[in-house]
Amino acid sequence: MKNKQPQNPVPSVCFYFQVHQPYRLSDLRITDIGHIMPEKYFDCEKNRAIFRKVAGKCYLPANALLKQLLDMFPDFRIAFSISGVFLDQCRDFGPDVLDSFKALADTGKVEFLAETYYHSLSAIYSLGEFCQQVKSHAKAIEKIFGKKPKVFRNTELVYSNEIAEIARQLGFRGILAEGADHLLSGRSPNYLYGPPKFRLPKETERLIAKHKIHPKPAMAIKTLLKNYRLSDDIAFRFSNRTWPGYPLHADTFADWIRSSGGESVNLFMDFETFGEHQWAETGIFEFLKALPAEFEKRGISTLTPSQVVSRFGRKKTGTFDAHDVVSWADIERDLSAWCSNHLQAAAINGLYALERSVRGAGDPEILETWRKLQTSDHFYYLSTKYWNDGDVHKYFSPYESPYEAYRRFSHALEDLRLILEKRCKTEDVRREK
Repeated sequence: MKNKQPQNPVPSVCFYFQVHQPYRLSDLRITDIGHIMPEKYFDCEKNRAIFRKVAGKCYLPANALLKQLLDMFPDFRIAFSISGVFLDQCRDFGPDVLDSFKALADTGKVEFLAETYYHSLSAIYSLGEFCQQVKSHAKAIEKIFGKKPKVFRNTELVYSNEIAEIARQLGFRGILAEGADHLLSGRSPNYLYGPPKFRLPKETERLIAKHKIHPKPAMAIKTLLKNYRLSDDIAFRFSNRTWPGYPLHADTFADWIRSSGGESVNLFMDFETFGEHQWAETGIFEFLKALPAEFEKRGISTLTPSQVVSRFGRKKTGTFDAHDVVSWADIERDLSAWCSNHLQAAAINGLYALERSVRGAGDPEILETWRKLQTSDHFYYLSTKYWNDGDVHKYFSPYESPYEAYRRFSHALEDLRLILEKRCKTEDVRREK
């Protein structure tokens, strides 16, 4: 008798939503440099207006719908990574928005992940700053939502073997990454993977030990990979009338999930997909509302990232070997969205060159300002790419051009440099006396 062929497994779904808004820069003139206070670097009115606009289109209606779905479907689960600068804007512009996220947390069915507080690229440019931001963010999440994060999501899904090992030593059990084709080499992103063994320098390990999120490093860290094709069907292609899959209905999408196989289909996307990037008129909310029932009909469960790690992490997993840094941005899936041209290099290198002076100043306001300038969006707006990637950069930018974005950033950075220079000279005079 021939052995029966195993049936194709029904994969689970892991929903993760990124929630973030940057502090957009004021229109500082060159004559303003040296004559302004750091808080004036950021356009408060524009930031408030954009926050409230997106709150009305996305955060409040989407959270209300998700609360309804979480109450209606006992096994429905989702996860969020909410940047620290978004939480700060909730405090200043939207307590009602924060309350809506707390209501989701109260269901006990939502996981909140850790990330860098200021949504920065500090993992690449300053390990000490990176560890401080992750620790600050984890503390904020625990204080607001009641649970210490167990899974880490780095800014823009920036990932490498080294970053995975740093996250493991900080105590995280899981880390999110882009399911980059060139690293998967034909394998499916719908499985749990692990990074290869990576040894950090002793000095680096000592630095990490000062900022542990959990008391002990995780025994191993597991990598959840974004299924970018199915994620982008919702996030980017949903309202595209020229797309062969248009119009996309929940039953069709559930069939695609069911037939894709594997253990977990990880659908990672910006939360602003719902109502902001894909307007309500496109039917995106009706689509989201119908998904849990369609999943239930097909035996598709939804899991949080921690549940994926717990369910599938005990058995031997494949290796996701990222010697070079990968991200979820642009066709290249690397760092080129933020640091591929001279404008970006000047801005980001100039900013991190001030770190020692910023810390030496011992001024919390200056440190806060410097950290707000680290937000990755500032460098994303400086991209001069063409074709589809260029269109995406242009869509997200609040400025007329990359050159206007650079003018505003460089003026703020130069003013901050002058403030630090004056403080240094004042301190030198005091020492001489």
